[in-house]
Order: sequence, then C-alpha cells, then structure tokens
Amino acid sequence: MQIRQADKHMQTSLWGIAKRSQQDGRHRFGNMYSLLNERNLHWCLPQLNKRASSGIDKESWQDFHKDASSNIIKMVDALKRGVYKARLILRRYIPKENGRRRPLGIPVVGDKLLQYAAGLILSAIYEADFLPFSHGYRRGKGPQRAALALSQSIHRGRYRWVVDADIKGFFDNLDHDWLIKMLEQRVNDRRFLGLIQKWLKAGILDKDGKIIFPATGTPQGGVVSSVLANIYLHYALDLWFERVVKKWCKGDAMMIRYADDFVCCFQYYGEAKAFYRTLAKRLGKFNLELSKEKSRMFRFTRFETEKSNVFSFLGFEYYWSRSRKGKPLVMMRTSTKKFQAALAALRSWIKAERSKLGTRELFVKLKQKLQGHFNYYGVCNNSKRLWSFYREAIRIMYKWFNRRSQRRSFNWTVFNEMLKYYSIPRPQIIAYW
Repeated sequence: MQIRQADKHMQTSLWGIAKRSQQDGRHRFGNMYSLLNERNLHWCLPQLNKRASSGIDKESWQDFHKDASSNIIKMVDALKRGVYKARLILRRYIPKENGRRRPLGIPVVGDKLLQYAAGLILSAIYEADFLPFSHGYRRGKGPQRAALALSQSIHRGRYRWVVDADIKGFFDNLDHDWLIKMLEQRVNDRRFLGLIQKWLKAGILDKDGKIIFPATGTPQGGVVSSVLANIYLHYALDLWFERVVKKWCKGDAMMIRYADDFVCCFQYYGEAKAFYRTLAKRLGKFNLELSKEKSRMFRFTRFETEKSNVFSFLGFEYYWSRSRKGKPLVMMRTSTKKFQAALAALRSWIKAERSKLGTRELFVKLKQKLQGHFNYYGVCNNSKRLWSFYREAIRIMYKWFNRRSQRRSFNWTVFNEMLKYYSIPRPQIIAYW
C-alpha cells in the first residue's frame, strides 16, 4: 500500500510541477524541499542503478535496501532538522581515447537517492524551458537522436559552414555562484538550493587519499550533476544562441547540443566567423573556456561536397557522398577513433576473461557487447563499418578463445555453429531519419 501511495504522490507532484512550468515560464517554484519525504524516497529507490559502484562507505544498493526504511527515516529526519551533511565523494578515473583519464565522482547510496529525487524535480521544472536542440540527459532524447538530428538538419538545410566546439573541462569548471543564480530563476526555495550547494561543495576523496573541497565544478557521475549541467548550459549557451545569435544572422543558423558537446551550422561565412570569435567571450562570462585544440570552423555544404571537411560528433563521422540518383547526401559512419577503441576494449576483455568465465558466460557477454554496439551505431548508411566491426570482433573472439589451452579447441566450422547456438547478433540498421 505504501508503494502505491508513494507512486501516486511523487508522480502526481511531478506532473503538477511540469504542467505549471509549461503554463507560466516565469513562475518560481517553492516548497520543493518538502517533496524529499519518506514516501517519495521509497518510490525513487528502486529506480537507482543497482549495479553502480559503491561510495566511500562501501555500501551497495543491496546493502542499503536491506534496511531501507530505517535508512530513509534517518535521512529525512536529518533534512527536517537541518543537520544533513553530504558525505565525501569517492573519485575514480576511467581512461580516455587520448590517453588521459576522466574523473568520476561516486556518492554514497543515500546521497544518490536524494540527488535522484532532486533531479526529477528539477527536470520537471526545466523540461518546458529546455530548447528542442538540447538533447543531453532528457527523457525521450539521447546522443543517437542528437547525431541523427544533426545529419538531417544539415541535409535539408542551406548551411555551408560548421563550427565544431568543445568546452574545456566543463564539469570541473562549472561556476557554483552562476549556477545558483540560474536556479533562482525558477526555484524559490532556499532550503532546496542550500541542499544543492552542499552537494556542490562536498569533499572529494581522491585516489591518493587526499580530500579536495572543490570551489567550482560538479562531479561527473553524480546523479544530479547531469541535470545541473544542462541547466547551466541552457542559460549560458542555448538561450544566447536562440535569442541573440540567430536574430543577427541574416542566413540560416542552427545548433545541436548534447551535454557540453555542440555543433553550430551557418549559411554565411561572415556570420559563422563572427559567432566563432564571440563564442569564447560568451563562455568566458560564465567562467568557461573554449578548447582551442578541439574547436574549429570549416566548410561543410552540399554545394561544394568535394571541398567539404569530415568531422566527428558523438561517436559518428559526417561526410558528403552521393545517392544512387547522384544527389548529395550527408553520410554517417562510426568514427575511426571509436571503432578502434571498441575493438581494443573487446580484445582486452576476452584476453582477461577467457580463462575465468565459462563458455556460455563468454558468449552471453559477447552477445551483449555486440548488441550494444549495433544499437548505437546501427544508423542508415553505416553498414560497412558495422560489418567491419563484426568480422574483426569475431576474429578476435576466435583467436583468443582458442588459446584457453595449449591445444586448439575448435575450427571455424565449429565456431560458427557456436555463434548460431548462442544467437550472436549480426549488424542491423535500426535507426533512420
């Protein structure tokens, strides 16, 4: 009974917030803090990632869930009495394609739960404000849709010039004071804003044992960080492009953004150049820096396909080709870096796990990895790269699976039968314009 009541309470509240936000774009929402109650947190708990890494207390989701009622009661009581403190965030690093490492912040389960509930509330408020070309961390959108939207817009538009921009260390340099000012445009609840500030200022336990108290930024991996990042760029970048840049452009102009990755297209060279020059100054106003190494302006147009560049966005390469009827067509394919990185990761996995896992487990894992790759990169006109990935992945699997012992286990005929038996997927186009 409690679950049904919580379900009704939380969903009804979010629906009411979203409706009011749509009706009044200037309304400032109060009493958000009271929504972080026991019933709503019980409803949010099953929606957390149950396999996520544990925080500094080494408590998993399963451990927290065993005594969920007591844990949630203690958290809500601390919130009511104003003594809640955000726990230290555990920092871990994952390798990037350029050899560097991306820092991730892992909160404890209790903080994840509160952040998830707060993120739902903020999303309900701001979903009506976010512009259509913003695809990051929004329900019903995603990186693949953003990539397809860019391809479709360029193909149908009159654009000739592209600005491919990247913000340097966005999640590390997000300004806390600016973020609170932005949130105050729609949130009129000091306790709720104070809670967000506690998460922003929470100490970070680094791998070397040092505790860092950040003056800027929001940890990548934090449950609420994605929503806060989207809100920040909505005010710092999206509204400026929609209300200022597009107004002084005489030609067509458009932007597609996913998180801190965005591409802008212009019809005229002068307007693209002016935007590129102004962009760094605009970002600097909000203490953000344009990455000079990863940002550039170049020609990309159906009217001069031979002179157009090739560029990458969200794991895809964009280039001009010709349709069967000889008409110019924007093509998408898996970017070379992502293609090579995916094969390298697969090779490392099979070499490390071939002696630890049984045959069934290995093939089930292989099936999951291939299906995930095809689900994302299975877009129209990418068949060649998909099949190249499939053939190379199967070759890698065959090579290292045969090395589990000193004797060769099987030949290609037997291996192909195993692929059929375990229903290993083949490349398939699943996403079209």
